[in-house]
Amino acid sequence: MGTIFALWMRSFKLFVRDKTRLILSTVFPFFFVYVISAVFKNEFIESPVTYMLAGVVVSTLFDYSLRISASTIDDMASGFMKEVLVSPISRLSVAAGQFLASATIAAIQGLIIIIVGFCIGLRVTSPLTAVYMLLGMVYIGLVFSGFGLFIATKTKNTQTFQVMTMAITTPMTFISGAYIPFSVLPTAIKYIGRANPMTYAVALFRAILLEKMDLPQADLINEELAFKVGNFVITPYVSLFVLAAFGALFLALATLAFVRLDFSKINRNKVDAIEW
Repeated sequence: MGTIFALWMRSFKLFVRDKTRLILSTVFPFFFVYVISAVFKNEFIESPVTYMLAGVVVSTLFDYSLRISASTIDDMASGFMKEVLVSPISRLSVAAGQFLASATIAAIQGLIIIIVGFCIGLRVTSPLTAVYMLLGMVYIGLVFSGFGLFIATKTKNTQTFQVMTMAITTPMTFISGAYIPFSVLPTAIKYIGRANPMTYAVALFRAILLEKMDLPQADLINEELAFKVGNFVITPYVSLFVLAAFGALFLALATLAFVRLDFSKINRNKVDAIEW
């Protein structure tokens, strides 16, 4: 447990020290909130700012969960990870530390955006909503942290990892309903979107933020907080379990890849040669 906490604290300190990225990651999302929420002022969206803010928070959680995993590649290349593994520490503990660090730091960044959101019109009627928001952000961050670590163990190169995350996050975000209503997407894209874990993360967190988890199914579908697949309706509560399935898959793949990774074949010179 001490190892997991030490790795978590190390990642947290690196996050806090990078003030430029912290500020930009807080300010930039509100560009989307202001610009796109103005487009969403139509009959089925009662609160465009809150509607957009939910999508922005989830996309930030997704992006941060992936980008924080880049520190794992730096640790591999610098030799830090080799030194950690020389000690009597299991790789499962190291992987767990990376998962928790990625999830909590992503949740902290999302929480900062939520706090600023209260200054531009976000309102909740129950203190429990704030608790559910925090738990939801940690949960979503944990789901995607496994995805980020899996990619990190496969690329072994910071530059390649950055290109891959950009290529992955952009299409996954735009077909999830985070920025563009799911209903306006082409039919073919909707089928792809239903296989996108971000789609369910956005629907779940949006329902929490709008305090509409318990709406009738017809209203949930109308407001794009639920999806109908055949005769089955994927409500926000069902999305919770869908995300759990994706999260279990990502965590299993990431842990297996991390445990099997041969760190002796990774060094700074090799990485630099690849980058150059």
